[in-house]
Amino acid sequence: MARPPRWQSTLDASIEEACLAVRLYNDSAEARAFEGFVIHMHLAWLYLLHAEFVRDDVDFRYWDPNFKKRLIKVDGEPKRWELERSMKERWPADTAPVRANLALFIKLRNRLEHRHAHADDALMLNLAGHAHALLVNYETELTEQFGDTQSLALRLRLPIFVGTFTSQGEQALRRFRKTLPADLRGFVTDYESGLDEAIVNDSRYEFRLRAMVELAPKDPDAVAMQFTRYEDMTDQERAVAEEMGRRGQVIVREQKRPVSGLGRLMPKPAAAEVEAGIPFAFNQAHFTAAWKRKKVRPPSGDPNPDRTNPDFCEYDEPTKSYRYTKAYVSHLIKKCSTPEGFADITGTAPRLKASAD
Repeated sequence: MARPPRWQSTLDASIEEACLAVRLYNDSAEARAFEGFVIHMHLAWLYLLHAEFVRDDVDFRYWDPNFKKRLIKVDGEPKRWELERSMKERWPADTAPVRANLALFIKLRNRLEHRHAHADDALMLNLAGHAHALLVNYETELTEQFGDTQSLALRLRLPIFVGTFTSQGEQALRRFRKTLPADLRGFVTDYESGLDEAIVNDSRYEFRLRAMVELAPKDPDAVAMQFTRYEDMTDQERAVAEEMGRRGQVIVREQKRPVSGLGRLMPKPAAAEVEAGIPFAFNQAHFTAAWKRKKVRPPSGDPNPDRTNPDFCEYDEPTKSYRYTKAYVSHLIKKCSTPEGFADITGTAPRLKASAD
């Protein structure tokens, strides 16, 4: 059995934290459910980004500015980047909606104190859309970076919930919103006032979903809940949906059935994706040179073909071929984006693509 990747234990810890955060959020008996959600999602995001750094050989330790070769240590262990520093490494541009959403919860976590214990439910109601976006963004980052087999959809189930079904219930919720302490209400307002309108209206910053009870005859082939995606609706249907005004939040994730090689790439499409992401020409010859120079997989004819770098490449026994991960493509794009990195990875000088001449 192949040894697990170096990042696997960190990723497993991240997923465990995310699942715990969701359980707390959905448990109405928890007195501080929202605070628990924020804290554990903070850890989930921290471990997820650290797993990416381990995979991509990013040094995320703090070094002493006065002694270049001395690490800063805490209780004998190297001090590693906190979530805010890790977030800025992953999304350098402060205009990224995912970064804006994550930054909101980092700041919120730093403000949550015992004096706000009575505000937990009000916070959950006021920031429900932001919280759902935080989780959806996490799921997207998790599956795009590490594959659909890591999806939370394989671990979580859709909760049964009660939305706003009566006008009296709607008015009660609106009144409850106003119980949020003034300092927290001002904190959210001040934070959003500094954001571009395009970010505030982006679903990656605040997730919104309209829910409507449908009266329809029972169909043995139908499922109990049906979801219509906004981009699949006509302009008229979108206008009706936007007028509905009822707010409910549901996390939607299509579950992938087991598929051999799911999320893996053969050399030709992998090389094409790398070329599309860098300013230089990159073909299969460059791709082959890259895995040879960095020993991503054994050479052809090796008696141990399965001894690959599991983060980047997998050996397929039935077809006697190699498949490459999305992580490897991202790694090549990052490294080959500069002339120095391109030369180090491929052993050849880069040449600008024809469209860039």
